[in-house]
Amino acid sequence: MASFVRFCAVLAAAVVGLSLLLFTLDESSSGSENQVRSVAGSSRLATNTELGRPAPSPAIERAREARHSKVREYLDDANDVLVAPFASFIDSSSVWFERMVTAALGLLLYGLGGLMAANWLPASGRKSQDWRTAP
Repeated sequence: MASFVRFCAVLAAAVVGLSLLLFTLDESSSGSENQVRSVAGSSRLATNTELGRPAPSPAIERAREARHSKVREYLDDANDVLVAPFASFIDSSSVWFERMVTAALGLLLYGLGGLMAANWLPASGRKSQDWRTAP
């Protein structure tokens, strides 16, 4: 049981971390575009900023599905489910702040907390014995 909990903890932490990494890559590649739009006085920021919010609304979710690949969308959907408890009480105008805080809380809870829970579970019943002792 401990190995299953450990596997789930590592998988959840990997999903949260990989989603944050891909968000960072998207934002860094579109950073100059966002700056040009903000200097030009555009009333709307680039869609990457809106699409990057954790656990977005259904309208933004549909736009994100159209823009990302299927694999990326599965990863983002899994991340949305994992960080939804944290995203509901974090309200900021900065998408970077929201993503960093939700990712940090997700990594702490699922990664560190899951691994600690796995270590607290009892060990398996198999014990190695010396060949000289009776079973």
